[in-house]
Amino acid sequence: MLNINEIDTVYLASGVTDLRKSIDGLMVIIKMELKLDPYEKALFVFCNRQMNKLKVLHFDNGFWLYYYRLEENKFKWPMTKDEALKVDVDELKWLLKGYEVRTTSKFKSVKGRKYF
Repeated sequence: MLNINEIDTVYLASGVTDLRKSIDGLMVIIKMELKLDPYEKALFVFCNRQMNKLKVLHFDNGFWLYYYRLEENKFKWPMTKDEALKVDVDELKWLLKGYEVRTTSKFKSVKGRKYF
């Protein structure tokens, strides 16, 4: 059973995923597209196109597949499909409550001033 407090790493598969996939299909995405090890003690989180459903894959002496559906609202899911976003457990909890996980800093980078 999932004890989220014992998880150190959470990977969000950015972009949309066809949630008709089961454990084997999600493992292929983890290996081939995300270039990660599905046997790692981590959570791998996938979101559907409507952004109201999640699937979470977790390995613990076997694979667990969790399914989470919102009845109202939508997840604020990162859409850049370049790579998996590594977040911590607190950020996952925020995401599940409807908050946005920031993929870039809201602050502009500081550049040196030119004097004269």
